[in-house]
Amino acid sequence: MEKKEFRLFFTGILSGIALIMLLMLILLFTGRADFSLLLTGNSNNYAMEKEIKKKTDIIKRYIDRYYLDEIDSETMADSVYKGIVGGLGDTYAAYYTSDEYKEITEKSSGTYCGIGAYVSTDQETGNIVIVKPMEDGPAEQAGLKVGDIIYYVNDENVSGQDLTTVLSKVKGEAGTTVDLKIWRESENGYLNIQVTRSLIEEDTVSSKMLAGNTGYIKVTGFEEVTSKQFENAVDTLEKNGMKALIIDLRDNGGGLLTSTVKMLDRLLPKGLLVYTKDKEGIAEEYYAEDDKCVKVPMAILVNEHSASASEVFSGALQDEGVAKLVGTQTFGKGIVQTIFNLEDGTALKMTTSKYYTPKGRNIHKTGLAPDIEVELDSNTLAKDGEEFAIDNQMQAALDYFGSK
Repeated sequence: MEKKEFRLFFTGILSGIALIMLLMLILLFTGRADFSLLLTGNSNNYAMEKEIKKKTDIIKRYIDRYYLDEIDSETMADSVYKGIVGGLGDTYAAYYTSDEYKEITEKSSGTYCGIGAYVSTDQETGNIVIVKPMEDGPAEQAGLKVGDIIYYVNDENVSGQDLTTVLSKVKGEAGTTVDLKIWRESENGYLNIQVTRSLIEEDTVSSKMLAGNTGYIKVTGFEEVTSKQFENAVDTLEKNGMKALIIDLRDNGGGLLTSTVKMLDRLLPKGLLVYTKDKEGIAEEYYAEDDKCVKVPMAILVNEHSASASEVFSGALQDEGVAKLVGTQTFGKGIVQTIFNLEDGTALKMTTSKYYTPKGRNIHKTGLAPDIEVELDSNTLAKDGEEFAIDNQMQAALDYFGSK
């Protein structure tokens, strides 16, 4: 998800949407509105708003007369707001309730209070399974292991509940405890494990030194914590004598533009990194601000799931001629979404600008073409029990370094 980190209240850009939103809410729940007070003066808007009032009145009368169950006014209001935003036809636009916005904000920050474990839903059984406890995290310290199935959270059976709901029950304030009843296959039985929650920082960057002093950095997302993690990884590899660098952005769907810019600033000398243009053609430019840079050959691993911030990152390095893209064509998302933080804790996200690489390329719906095109051979991936393997796309990057 691509977004800028600034938070704004409703302004003129949203006045039309706000107007319709207010009108529909008043009509739907009170049936009272002096429509003339809400008119903008534009004849086209007048006709549209008049038709909205007429249709909304009809729908409300049917609901009041025939709907069997009790009406949840808050849920219905949220559906109105979501419907308005959905009418934009913007795939990336969304209206977030306050709970949804808290979840989005937490994800983009890369920090949360919880037990420190990666979990997923088993597609066949629907069970919530521990994929990997974070090293030295609360879950690992409490004894949770890969493959453990969570059945109860604080004596509540969570079988069949969706992942987001279960995670909301597992998370909580730092220092508090959560009681989990899990099934462990190796012991053929249930275990009761109490975990003390703590502040968790998600690992979005991992790194290691390969043979020949080639540094390897895997980036899984561009969150608030990512830029510092990335800088630390580069610093460590440089101190250990790195002679070349592979940055793996495969399956990285993007994240924060600000984090992307900070990471590029660590790799490139002073200069333009990316710029955006809004609907008025007004440009906003982002620059590397210091001379600190990486001076070894670089290769960026990309695929069809490398999108948004991954493409900003890759496009800048490709334009500057300091890195080769290795893999397959990227996704092609060259647009920027802005989140507008509303006063009641809800939020609105929509597309507000296009981004361009330093040389002026906008790759929306086209993507970035790799300099060295290599389809992934699944036979070269790590096998069960193996922590790491050099696949054929990584090998192509190593071969490129060898040719230099």
